[in-house]
Amino acid sequence: MRESLNSKTAILLCLLLSIVPISAFPGNTGVSVKTAETSLLDGNYLLSAEIGFHLSPRAEQALRSGVPLIWTYHIKVQELRDYLWNQTIEEKNFSYRMQFHALLNMYRIKNENNGIVDNFTTLQAALDSLSTLRDFPLIDKAKIADSNTYVAKLKITFERDALPLPLRPVAYLNPQWYLSSDWYICPLKK
Repeated sequence: MRESLNSKTAILLCLLLSIVPISAFPGNTGVSVKTAETSLLDGNYLLSAEIGFHLSPRAEQALRSGVPLIWTYHIKVQELRDYLWNQTIEEKNFSYRMQFHALLNMYRIKNENNGIVDNFTTLQAALDSLSTLRDFPLIDKAKIADSNTYVAKLKITFERDALPLPLRPVAYLNPQWYLSSDWYICPLKK
């Protein structure tokens, strides 16, 4: 009797999972740094990266309802050390605000640091704009010693505290609002 109940439960669970679309699970959403690399040009180190942005259905719905979404890019250059912890040599942060304007039927991305605004007709085009970081100036070569080892670290954080107050508790509890990346580490090429 118990074995037939377990097998019926297993069959029911398999049927249920085959009906639920995979996109309903939060594993397909969020931000991830796909690749990043550094280069040296005219005495300055530069960072280039490809980032994957995949909004959850809740975040996309909020965006289409006029709620702005903000991501902060955190970049660090660290000297690797054998004792204690790595020393941060340089640290830079900059933010982008994405907002949908219903009257214009346009997505707007604003660089919060310099005020530059770009408009896009589709969400995918706006996300593609956020997904590419090209030749971002990291650090002057004169600030690092040739004998030491250095890494560049990149992380993108979704600013849940910038959401409207009624939405914040939901954003902290619902996995569909976990739209930040982990640290991505790449060596500083000499």
